[in-house]
Amino acid sequence: MTATDLPRLPFPTPDPLGLAPTLGPLREHAPVTRVRTRTGDEAWLVTGYAQVRSLLADPRLGRSHPEPEKAARLHDGVLLGGPMGDHEQEQASHQAMRRLLAPAFSARRMRRLTDHVGELVDGMIDDLLAWERPADLHAALAVPLPALVICELLGVPYADRDRFRAFSAQVATMDDAEASRAGMTALGEYMAGLLAVKRESPGEDVLSDLLAAQREHPALSDMAVTGLAAALLFAGHETTVNRIDAGVLRLFPHDGGAAALPDGPDEVAHAVEEILRLPVPGGGRGGGLIRYAREAVEVDGVVIAPGDAVVLSIGAANQDPAVFASPAELDLHRAENPHLGFGHGAHHCVGASLARVELRAVFTALPARIPTLRVAVAPEALRCREDSLTGGLLELPVTW
Repeated sequence: MTATDLPRLPFPTPDPLGLAPTLGPLREHAPVTRVRTRTGDEAWLVTGYAQVRSLLADPRLGRSHPEPEKAARLHDGVLLGGPMGDHEQEQASHQAMRRLLAPAFSARRMRRLTDHVGELVDGMIDDLLAWERPADLHAALAVPLPALVICELLGVPYADRDRFRAFSAQVATMDDAEASRAGMTALGEYMAGLLAVKRESPGEDVLSDLLAAQREHPALSDMAVTGLAAALLFAGHETTVNRIDAGVLRLFPHDGGAAALPDGPDEVAHAVEEILRLPVPGGGRGGGLIRYAREAVEVDGVVIAPGDAVVLSIGAANQDPAVFASPAELDLHRAENPHLGFGHGAHHCVGASLARVELRAVFTALPARIPTLRVAVAPEALRCREDSLTGGLLELPVTW
């Protein structure tokens, strides 16, 4: 295959809840292969579970590039579209960030939050049941729950949710670099203003904790704290919204064809891990996670040169039949589920425990309170966010 006829990302995905059909044969026959990204740059696409998992934890790959202006890009957006951070300080900066955030998402804090999240879910289901049918579960539950929880945790006014969600939508744009940069600037300015208020009137929240840590470590710049706060706000609500929608689509399908609903804490926990493993609607449009080789890396006999871009397809890895039996199916009894939905290794998602708390609350309450729930439209009628890195739906009509 020549450089002119390389497979081009993103691959067409006809099934809103499935993987691109191109990914399966690649994973089987060429789990590390050369592709062209949506910007026209060349990169290595990795689709096999073992290879993706290994590279996620490999310190020879990183998010930065020694010459960022020359680096291959995955897309034109500022978020995960190209290199990020200082190449020389990347690993040290990342370790420092993890230490800062560890208390915010501690097991003790998540345990305290669990009952409260359950109460929030019950209240939102009460509101949903009052809607005229078909009701929009996306607007009634999937959007407000993660937004409210992350606002309470960080100390962000929930009244500002429409404002910061609009900024987040801009940030996630992949094909309009100017809009994506403008969204990032606006989100940063919003968080900087909020942090200024917190400096004068701290509370019992994560933003105040970050400012307290900055006072103990003056080398932590205002820009670093602001960027970290903005990243927490974005990631803390945007991705969980899509997982709630995806779980409803799989557990309460339009045709009523779900084999069973989760019953009891163990089955709920298994269902949540499956929801985290399987794709979200439109979630493959980004192509995967981009990394850059800091030095030569050999994978399956393929040598990735220093500076090369590597795209890790989490979706393809999470449906690798070498690891997951019936990989496209949601299995409530899949006890062993080493999915990569939160990454792996040093970059494992710091907010994984929070997402699990929210998803377990939702998928405990919905089957118990609305067992006859079903999606009100056929899958082909769902409208996805076409240019969003995170994918997701515009609405999710349901009835019961």
